[in-house]
Amino acid sequence: MDTAELLETVEHETGPSPAWSVLWLHGLGADGNDFAPIVPELVRPDWPALRFVFPHAPVRPVTINNGVPMRAWYDIRDMNLAQRADEGGVDASVAQVEALIAREAARGIPASRLLLAGFSQGGAVTLAAGMRRETPLAGLIALSTYLPMPERLAREVTAAAPSQPLFMAHGQFDPVVPHAGGDASARALRGLGFNVDWHAYPMAHQVCGEEIRDLGDWMGARFAAS
Repeated sequence: MDTAELLETVEHETGPSPAWSVLWLHGLGADGNDFAPIVPELVRPDWPALRFVFPHAPVRPVTINNGVPMRAWYDIRDMNLAQRADEGGVDASVAQVEALIAREAARGIPASRLLLAGFSQGGAVTLAAGMRRETPLAGLIALSTYLPMPERLAREVTAAAPSQPLFMAHGQFDPVVPHAGGDASARALRGLGFNVDWHAYPMAHQVCGEEIRDLGDWMGARFAAS
């Protein structure tokens, strides 16, 4: 594996010799530091040692922001969810995520002990990557996001993908990714066989304490089931 092609990351280990990894993708215009502060709020004393990996998305021009370059997992050309995702950008980001998953395997943490998480744009890439996995991950976490390229991904979903537990959460007053879009994505994924644990909160495009608590409960169940 050519590590020179890997995205730069911020990493945090909760203990020596991590037994699990959590690969967490940030939203548009942020970077890998954005969700690093969530670690102490989320982690519980009875959990196994974890390695949190927060990659930085590449810098690219973003059409809806007047072509200004910023960290983005794909270009956004239209606010309409049906046309929002740049398919080539999504595909490239999925390949970069797969390279990071392969690096975790090389470091001793297989797919069965890796959780893939993402917020907003990062969540869309998480869903796209998860639907194409031939080897299931321990779980998928998609926050304040939507299913990109739904018709194409419905054709590409692997037989193994729906076995991955999926946590989805959304703000009821989200002005960036409307709640209705997240809810429709969850229903579409259920229709493809995914076991979706769906949560909605009275918030905008953000995370909240109740959401972190519910996510912690869900992650704890994944660790206990291993």
